[in-house]
Amino acid sequence: MNRAKAATGQISPETLAWDDFRLIKAIIDARSLPGAATRLGLNHSTVFRRLGQIEAGLGLKLFERHRSGYVATPAGEEMAALAERVDNEISAFALKLAGQEIKPAGDLRVTTNDTLLVDLLTPIFAGFLQSCPDIRLDILSGNQALNLSKRDADVAIRATDKPPETLVGRRTARIAWALYGRAADVTEPGTPAMEALWQRRWVSLGEEFAMVKAVRQVLQHVPPERIVYRLNTVLGLAEAVEAGIGIGYLPCFIADRRPGLLRLAAPDPDLAADLWLLTHPELRHSPRVRLFMDHVAAELARLKPLLEATGPDGAAMAGGRNS
Repeated sequence: MNRAKAATGQISPETLAWDDFRLIKAIIDARSLPGAATRLGLNHSTVFRRLGQIEAGLGLKLFERHRSGYVATPAGEEMAALAERVDNEISAFALKLAGQEIKPAGDLRVTTNDTLLVDLLTPIFAGFLQSCPDIRLDILSGNQALNLSKRDADVAIRATDKPPETLVGRRTARIAWALYGRAADVTEPGTPAMEALWQRRWVSLGEEFAMVKAVRQVLQHVPPERIVYRLNTVLGLAEAVEAGIGIGYLPCFIADRRPGLLRLAAPDPDLAADLWLLTHPELRHSPRVRLFMDHVAAELARLKPLLEATGPDGAAMAGGRNS
């Protein structure tokens, strides 16, 4: 009986397949059939037909159809929960296999943000590829959180004081921030008083970056009408200060290498953030991951004076050289 149903495409509880569970979970995640079809790489009509077959074979409604989308019934939620558990088990198994690889070769996915990538990491990555020619790097640039348990990435390089507890890694440095202005605009010797600087024209990251301590500092002290330029990239922030739009807080490793910028105050320890190299526990012994993290950590250690603004080559301040 079950073989006959399977041969005709009919479904019963005994003939449910893994793809049936994946389909139900995809509909729940997307809340629509077109969205689920995109996630699964199928067309809309196939998803619609398959859902009808599953519901008919089980004799249960798995979704309620609302204007807002497809809402799972308790039975649908149970199927999706089981699919999630199985998917997690498969991902965990894949991680274990990846962690047991012997030869340091193949693809390595690394996530970081554009600020670190452009101003710091690209030369380091180039050196790594020269020393490990059998490894290929796939760089994912962005600030969004990625699931390293699902192999969205193998290594994350992040500036954060609170790395996820599910990941392991090492703190390589503490990124210093300071207040900068355009060098051409500083005409008087001496360090300006902060009370006067709060009244200047400012540039800042937008409020969606309120997790960045420098942004909170600006929101707390600078009158809203004095923040004349907001944007969503630190790279653009440095360009704006250098163009004379306003003064603003910048990471010292970016600003100190721009001769057109000048520190208006010493680096503020309260604005600094840790720089982390992170990976999943199952991957830390993978030759690819271990070689990559060791190489990057060594290079960042060499650049630590620049990152922490303790080296002799920092930017000149309005009142003289940095200490």
